[in-house]
Amino acid sequence: MSQNDQSPALNLGEIRTQIDAVDLQIHDLINRRARLAETVAHAKFAQEENPLFYRPEREAQVLRKIMQRNEGPLSDETVARLFREIMSACLALEAPQSIAFLGPEGTFTQVAALKHFGQDAVVRAVSTIDEIFREVEAGSAHYGVVPVENSSEGVVNHTLDCFKSSHLNVIGEVELRIHHQFMVSKNTRKDSIKQIYAHQQALAQCRQWLDTHYPDVERVALSSNAEAARRICNEWHSAAIASDIAATTYDLEILHQNIEDNPENITRFLVVGREKIPQSGHDKTSLLISAKNQAGALMNILEPFSKHNISLTSIETRPALREKWTYVFFIDLEGHIDQDNVRAALDEIRPLAKELRVLGSYPVAVL
Repeated sequence: MSQNDQSPALNLGEIRTQIDAVDLQIHDLINRRARLAETVAHAKFAQEENPLFYRPEREAQVLRKIMQRNEGPLSDETVARLFREIMSACLALEAPQSIAFLGPEGTFTQVAALKHFGQDAVVRAVSTIDEIFREVEAGSAHYGVVPVENSSEGVVNHTLDCFKSSHLNVIGEVELRIHHQFMVSKNTRKDSIKQIYAHQQALAQCRQWLDTHYPDVERVALSSNAEAARRICNEWHSAAIASDIAATTYDLEILHQNIEDNPENITRFLVVGREKIPQSGHDKTSLLISAKNQAGALMNILEPFSKHNISLTSIETRPALREKWTYVFFIDLEGHIDQDNVRAALDEIRPLAKELRVLGSYPVAVL
């Protein structure tokens, strides 16, 4: 065998030796970071009676810097996800965070909670959106994750309605690309499917695909896609539309992948908590505004935003409930409540509105 024939094997061995050396350095640095996190925890307990450990504005700043300085070959998002998990593990050393999400196990809300807080967060399923608000208000959970809008089907009205009576703050947002999987159980007779279970929004988001592939099969709307996955476990004549995590959780077979009609289907989730969040440098603010019952009320409310060069990203309307034919507006804007132009605009709007409530200022979703 010639020297040229041997060199690729020798080079591969050298490269593996270098990888082992780098892995050793990475491991050492991760442990050093974890020990620093423990030191932070000791310092906070020494200085504060009820310290806050989760700092969403700080995490957003760190992740943005990581993405800005990344030079590849890994993508910015991949590197940021790796650091998200490192931060999640370190935060769990400081103080494990309890997160309530819309259950049961296997929902997209669970996926969103884990995406935002990392795999080391203690996530817990609850039955309804308003129960998530109650759990966080009572201190039974540090934070809650609730769906608020989908790019195809619009807003989740139940979530908006919960904000009318809650004093929780929005402290973060999560954007999740939604892929719907068509799944069956081990008991399912694939040629005799009589019912397809899913949440009503999932059925709507897959309408064209279902019309093409299962036009005569009954579609049954349930409280969640995860509930649909759970229900078919013991049925022979039904299928479900749900997430990958639901298929794994309930040991189901994915018969058809990514059946959503819109491949750019994205759901936005909000993270709710009890504290207010400082500026991160790239923030949103969510408002609840009740307009006076007079001509031009909404136009008068919106004008100060334009005057102070504030971009609005969303305006939604919901019935006020207390009075017939009156409405409240949910408005998302770019900027933080502590910015001068945002504060000035709200000062001008308050006399024009029956009620103006800041639901929260929080970092724009990084991942």
